[in-house]
Amino acid sequence: MSSERWVRVIAGVFVLLSVILGAPASPVFISQWFLAFTVFVGFNLLQSGFTCFCPLERVLLSMGIRDARACRR
Repeated sequence: MSSERWVRVIAGVFVLLSVILGAPASPVFISQWFLAFTVFVGFNLLQSGFTCFCPLERVLLSMGIRDARACRR
């Protein structure tokens, strides 16, 4: 898988996990502050859509995951 797809997978897991842990109606509710992490992930996805800069993608590239070249010209 390319780095772009890994970013999507990891972001999706983080969003789902933080909603499960932060929603008061959830059976595994811990704290509503987990919803702040959902906002953080969403903001990073939004800004990377405009700037083509994603901190997670930098980490994945340093780990040897191949580049998707979606934002490269």
